Amino acid sequence: MLEPRKRFICEAADSMKDELISISHRIHDNPEPGGQEFKACEWQKEFLRQRGFIVENPFCGMATAFKADFDTGARGPQVAFLSEYDALEGVGHGCGHNIIAASALGAAAALAAAAQKFGLGGRISVFGTPAEETEGGKIPMAEAGCFDGCACALMVHPATENLICRGGLAAQSVYVEFFGKAAHSSTPSAGINALTSLIRFFSAMDAVQQTWPNESKINGIITDGGKASNVICEYARGDFTIRAARKQQILAMYSDMQRTAEAAALVTGAKAQVSCGRFYAERYPNRALGAAFKANMEPLGEIMNYPDPAAQLGSSDIGNVSLVIPAIHEYLSIGDPRELRSHDATFCAAAVSERADEVVLLAAKGLAMTGFDVMTDKELGAAMRKEFDEKVRPFQC
Repeated sequence: MLEPRKRFICEAADSMKDELISISHRIHDNPEPGGQEFKACEWQKEFLRQRGFIVENPFCGMATAFKADFDTGARGPQVAFLSEYDALEGVGHGCGHNIIAASALGAAAALAAAAQKFGLGGRISVFGTPAEETEGGKIPMAEAGCFDGCACALMVHPATENLICRGGLAAQSVYVEFFGKAAHSSTPSAGINALTSLIRFFSAMDAVQQTWPNESKINGIITDGGKASNVICEYARGDFTIRAARKQQILAMYSDMQRTAEAAALVTGAKAQVSCGRFYAERYPNRALGAAFKANMEPLGEIMNYPDPAAQLGSSDIGNVSLVIPAIHEYLSIGDPRELRSHDATFCAAAVSERADEVVLLAAKGLAMTGFDVMTDKELGAAMRKEFDEKVRPFQC
């Protein structure tokens, strides 16, 4: 049974149902890859401005990032809701980011309505974070101190299970390039085959990765391997993603890749160059916040579960936020795991299903009520901060 103020929050979210689902569907039907989410950004800004939020865009040097603030005018904690809205190239919203965006908007607007009605003190913020799938818009935000002063960051991701407190691996993109010398394939001795070195690199990494911890992973593709089979390849490139439990393990893996690239270059006499993209930190879910979210979802008919410790983990830029402030990135199911696979057409279709629309409202309500708890429950605030100080700060660097 919901207490009256939380019942008001849920009713406020329900009153926005048509708008929220419309935004979710519009974002889904107009998929924009990372850094190009101009339509999605505009639709969210318009919704928030209509509800009294002050919007800043561009934000943190990114054209499709934004920050929206609702200041109650009284002292209190700042609660941040995180929105994602980028699509996957060739797949569309195969990760359901349209649901994340719409639920963040609904949560912020419902909590703002409650703050006005009940005189809550504090600030309610929405951070529009682009390019989660590619460059990680939350990463430069965290590095620039954009989340400093926030009590917590809250978001929900669509999935095939209801989960709280699921961790995530550290990850980094690595780019391996080899520079050789072109020649006619009839006289290969006149050239230096960069592709041969890249292939040697792939083979060598199969051996090297066996020395890494069990949770460490590498996956790579050849993005440039020449243009004609009768020309010795003068340039070759492979793009890789490496994952591990901690940042320090990523650094060691990157060092192994540099050493292996140099060895592969020696095979042909090519030159090797190894570079990397932004670092996605491991995730530290705040269990105190997760428990509050779980308690808020139960009256809505959603039972939240803790993950199987042996389950495989992915990576997300929410990890970088979780290193800065207490954060949760919880999961609500939009379909059967036997039928849906993240990052493909099955999940994309499910992201605008009847259940997905239901999840938009459920997530908005659960997030808003958890934000309400942060703004009104000093014991929760102390518990989530104590947990953060004891379990996360030691890994900050």
